[in-house]
Amino acid sequence: MLLHIGTYTEPLPHVAGHGQGIYTYRFDPAAGACDLLSVAAEMRSPSYLALNVAGDRLYAVQETDAGDNPILCAFAVDSGRGRLTLLNCQPAGGGGPCHLLVNESGGVVIAAHYGTGSVGVYPLLTDGRLGPVSQVVQHRGHSVNAERQEGPHAHGVTLDQIGRFLFVTDLGMDKVMVYRLDAGRLIPHEPPFAKLHAGAGPRHAVVHPNNRFVYVVNELDSTVTVFSHDAGVLERRQTLSALPDDFSGESWCGEIRITKTGRFVYASNRGHDSIAIFACHPDDGRLTLLGCEPTQGRTPRDFALTPDEDYLLAANQDSDTVVVFQVNGESGLLRPTGQVIDVPNPASLVMMSP
Repeated sequence: MLLHIGTYTEPLPHVAGHGQGIYTYRFDPAAGACDLLSVAAEMRSPSYLALNVAGDRLYAVQETDAGDNPILCAFAVDSGRGRLTLLNCQPAGGGGPCHLLVNESGGVVIAAHYGTGSVGVYPLLTDGRLGPVSQVVQHRGHSVNAERQEGPHAHGVTLDQIGRFLFVTDLGMDKVMVYRLDAGRLIPHEPPFAKLHAGAGPRHAVVHPNNRFVYVVNELDSTVTVFSHDAGVLERRQTLSALPDDFSGESWCGEIRITKTGRFVYASNRGHDSIAIFACHPDDGRLTLLGCEPTQGRTPRDFALTPDEDYLLAANQDSDTVVVFQVNGESGLLRPTGQVIDVPNPASLVMMSP
């Protein structure tokens, strides 16, 4: 398996930033070990990566401010050697791009711009290159946290399982904005959003394989919210902490993932420095916290399940490591394998089988 790791390459308020760009590794699923192939692409702070279905095209954001040339880049992937060949880059159309998805059936790449609180749509050309931004949707609003929610901050873009509805988690507004994706354009749905509790700070979302439930990880108060989903309409059903009851320090959630079976949901805690493990009830989608596994490093910004879901890899942004855990498919629990990848300021992980 090829493992691509995006890093921060320059100092920002939240990170030291001393990576070189995108690193590519060969992951051996039999041993759970990785070998570095190359620094496959040198670019500024590729803090989030996404692959197409075939795994032969990689897309990256350059997380820089609106006045500092934020861009999105497309690469061709050499599956044999893990090399990346730059196809093209496009101006982001918004400041601080931090998350993106590839929708090949819709012919677009969609990105969330944290800095400007907007969403950009980019045509996907037949050879995998990006067309110029074709639509920018600007959010407006704020919430109760004066420091982090003074305005809109679009942080994640997630499609439902059919590819018809786009859910945009906006940390600054405590809302999940809902759009219909129609002929490569975003159209506000009715109702146009689902509200989180004040001060939640919704960051990212995942959709259950049955398309009936949406799970949102909230950065600011370290919680996960469960929504029921029906034709683009979200109804809040449950909110629970991603932290153990006896923890009293500061912590902020980072990423959320769900298994292909829909049995388990995982979320990362930055501060507690752990992966929260949830069991998902098959009937109503509600979650039960099973425990929190330490990531053996600092600030797990991202983590990823291998395609076979036998392993979970946790990216510890501030201790320059990616730690490999074995996943118990029956219990959902994690066990460290002892395998550790040394990489500066890892921010995003994507994997694809050859």
